[in-house]
Amino acid sequence: MAKNTTDKVRNGRATPTSRPSDSLTKDTLLEMYWKMLLSRRVDERAWMIHRQGKIVFHISAIGQEAIQVAAAYTIHLGVDYIVPYYRDLALVLCAGVTPEDFMISLYGKEGELSSLARQMPSHFGAKPFNIVSTSAPVATQVVHAAGMAFAIKYRIQNELQDPNDRTQPRLAVTSLGEGSTSQGEWHEAMNWAGVHQLPFICIVQNNHYAISVPVDKQMAVPNVADRAAAYGVEGIIVDGNDVLACYDVMHYAVQKAYRGDGPTLIEAKTYRMTPHSSDDDDRTYRERSEVDAWRDKDPLLRLANHLKAQGLLTDAVIEGYDKRARKIVDEAQRAAEERPYPPGESAIAPVYAEAN
Repeated sequence: MAKNTTDKVRNGRATPTSRPSDSLTKDTLLEMYWKMLLSRRVDERAWMIHRQGKIVFHISAIGQEAIQVAAAYTIHLGVDYIVPYYRDLALVLCAGVTPEDFMISLYGKEGELSSLARQMPSHFGAKPFNIVSTSAPVATQVVHAAGMAFAIKYRIQNELQDPNDRTQPRLAVTSLGEGSTSQGEWHEAMNWAGVHQLPFICIVQNNHYAISVPVDKQMAVPNVADRAAAYGVEGIIVDGNDVLACYDVMHYAVQKAYRGDGPTLIEAKTYRMTPHSSDDDDRTYRERSEVDAWRDKDPLLRLANHLKAQGLLTDAVIEGYDKRARKIVDEAQRAAEERPYPPGESAIAPVYAEAN
């Protein structure tokens, strides 16, 4: 069964003898808050410009930023493989994607980072940061991540790579929603990771709805992590709205992968505080009281309150961060709007090799 309050995880956090988050410096904690805030302001702006008719589609990460930022602060960014899903805005912003990059993708403008404006927004990919291009069918990225983890283990076992060489990828981390775990690709990837005990971390961001389908209509067990044991994979459940709890379990899983001790499935219990996408009306399947109750658990607000209680953050500092974030978003939007659209021939030019 999944690790729970009687084992590795206690109330969503690692046991008192193993809380790496307790060692985080003030600067790092404030950086984590800043990254969550910046992601939130970029996300909110995307919703606004969609409502203004300036872009055609947006899919949001609002409410799910904690596990994404925690993941970014525990892996070796730019080296380890990141295989994201469409809600991983905070993760990719931490990894090196800029708000301007994201705005360019929303507008579909020339020079778009992920696909040269040929893919939907939020299908992230950035080779300079080892962010692997996301395929549109859900859960297919998990298969890719398991394959990369297999390649890492193969290289280490055959002495093609030093297991302690920090200039080489030492793990692959991927994420998806709980609805995507109903796909066959997810099961194949988890089985492969378990059979070969790969340096592989699968983060399931359980936001309780697969578009409009509630989790109890998706699976017969209470937790996605309960499935892990059948694959020979360790499963851990964490409060996905507590960034420090997420950091603790991510740190555990990352160090385990680096040691060569096998894969981990982390189920982050969270909630999307927006409709599924800009094409969705969640009022048809969610009560406002439910959404409001989860808003009180907002991961950004929870981290702010924790840092204020520790004397590490003040309302004045928050206001300064917010002004800075809004200025960055303003400039990113302006830059995207001023860019030209790509020429039509660019749709196929980078796909096929030129014949002589």
